[in-house]
Amino acid sequence: MGRLSVNLCGIELDNPIIPASGTFGFGYEFAELYDINCLGTFSFKGTTKEARFGNPTPRIAECTAGMINAVGLQNPGVEKVIKEELPKLNKCFNKPVMANVSGFSVEDYAYTCEKIDKEEQVGWLEVNVSCPNVHGGGMSFGTDPKAAAEVTKAVKKVTKKPVIIKLSPNVTDIVEIAKACEAEGADGISLINTMLGMRIDLNKRIPVIKNKMGGFSGSAIFPVAVRMVYQVSHAVNIPVVGMGGVTTAEDVIEMMMAGATAVEIGAANLVNPYACRDIINELPAVLDKYRIDNIKDIIGVVE
Repeated sequence: MGRLSVNLCGIELDNPIIPASGTFGFGYEFAELYDINCLGTFSFKGTTKEARFGNPTPRIAECTAGMINAVGLQNPGVEKVIKEELPKLNKCFNKPVMANVSGFSVEDYAYTCEKIDKEEQVGWLEVNVSCPNVHGGGMSFGTDPKAAAEVTKAVKKVTKKPVIIKLSPNVTDIVEIAKACEAEGADGISLINTMLGMRIDLNKRIPVIKNKMGGFSGSAIFPVAVRMVYQVSHAVNIPVVGMGGVTTAEDVIEMMMAGATAVEIGAANLVNPYACRDIINELPAVLDKYRIDNIKDIIGVVE
C-alpha cells in the first residue's frame, strides 16, 4: 500500500480521509462532481429503523467559523436504504462503505444494525449514540456509560462487521464512555459528534432554529475535537476515528498525531463539495513539508 494508506479495524484504506455522515448523502450525489473512489471511504447518511422526515424548518443556522443544524436524522429508513440507496451507490463506489446507524431504543439500534450488517457493500457500522433514549427519559445514550455500553453490547450480538461507536462531546467524561464501549466489544470509537449550540434572531427575538438548539460544527470546534481524540486514543486499545472542524490537510495530520487512525470531514463538505478530494491531493506535499515518510508513522505520536 502507499504512504497514505491506513488500516481501520482490519480493513485497508487507500488514505485516511472519510466524509462524515450527514454531509455526504449516500455518496452518489457527490459522484456527479468527482470520482469518489479517491476517498478512503465515507460514512453515509444516518439511518434509522423507520423513515424520518426530520425536524421542522428552519433547521440550519450559520455562525462564525461553523454552523448549527437540527436536521433531525431525516432519512428514508433502513429498508429503503438497502433497497434503493445502496444499489445506486454501488454503481459509483467500489470500496467498502461505512454505514451510520441511529436509534431511539436499544432494540432500534440492534434491528437496524443487523439489517445493514448483511449488506456486502458495508465495511463498518458507525453507531451514533448521540440520540435521545426514549426509554430512558430522553437523555442521549452517549451521555451515560451504561447506556452506551448497552447499545454496544446489543449491536455486537447481531453483527459480524466492525462496530465503531460515535460519541458525543456533550459530556463530562468522554473517556469513561469510550472505555465502557470498548469493554462491551466496540471495534473502534469515532469522535466528536457536534457540540450543542444556539443562535438568536435579534430582530424577531427568537431562536434562529425552530428546534431552538442544534449541533454546532465547523472549524471553531477543532481544538476541542483534537483534545478529546487525544484523551480517548490514549485510554483505549482500539482505533479512533477523529473528526470535528477538520478543514485542511494540516488538520488531518494534527488529528492523527493526537491519536486518530482515520479522519472524518464534515461541515467542510457543505462549504466546498470538493473539500475531501482536495485534502487527499494535498496530503503528499504536507507529508513532505513535515518530513513524514508514511502517514501511519504519525498515529498517536504525541505523548
